[in-house]
Amino acid sequence: MKLRKVTAASAVLLALSVTATACGGDKKDDGGSSGGKKIAIGIKFDQPGLGQKTPQGYSGFDVDVATYVAKKLGYSADQIEWKESKSADRETMLQRGDVDFIAATYSITPERQKLVDFAGPYLLAHQDVLVRKDDTSIKSAKDLNNAKLCSVTGSTSAQNVKDKLAPKAQLQKYPTYSACLTGLQNKNIDALTTDDSILAGYAAQSQFKGKFKLGGLKMTNENYGIGLKKGSDLKAKINKALEEMVADGSWQKAVDKNFGPAGYKNEPAPKIGEIKS
Repeated sequence: MKLRKVTAASAVLLALSVTATACGGDKKDDGGSSGGKKIAIGIKFDQPGLGQKTPQGYSGFDVDVATYVAKKLGYSADQIEWKESKSADRETMLQRGDVDFIAATYSITPERQKLVDFAGPYLLAHQDVLVRKDDTSIKSAKDLNNAKLCSVTGSTSAQNVKDKLAPKAQLQKYPTYSACLTGLQNKNIDALTTDDSILAGYAAQSQFKGKFKLGGLKMTNENYGIGLKKGSDLKAKINKALEEMVADGSWQKAVDKNFGPAGYKNEPAPKIGEIKS
């Protein structure tokens, strides 16, 4: 009799365990339905103006684009699970299914298209330079010859300028973009180079606001897309959402909010599937 009671109790515990597991496994849904489900989105956590984690939450242009897209897929803001997507980890995160999509200054390139799919593009950026607001000496890439050009450890942007456009540029390596900006402010360097959208985001920070300007050199084309796992059925849905974001004015509002303080002169919203080389 005692054995039967124990067995019955065990059966109840097993049933509860199975139910809990089933609920936990229903956390994420690629189809875009709500009802308590989550959608995992990869962004940068350390790029002001684009993707930044702060004590107040997450902010930036990529965050605004991703939030808009998620809403169109049927997810509210509190159903988004933000995940940090460092540049070197993006393809792996998509292939493993760690995230449903990635919006993290993710330039569409032929090499990456072999590994993942892209929706978009949703922004056309360019490699540019940031200089002090009163500096009038740098008007073209060749003016960077003999200039002290800031290179962030792990970045190829400054090296690209030295190799292709201004071979006499003096590269100065700094650990972070913020350190480069401090060096620029203190006149230890003459210019900082990377994508203009990234430069605008950093320059718009309160401690640097009004101190720098973009050179407007447009040295490369960077087509930012939303990364997806190969074969994902979300691609068409996200492309439609991006078109709607442009049409209803939300895209331009997001650009003005995140980049406007740095005087960023953005390109018009790119057409879906139009990749500029």
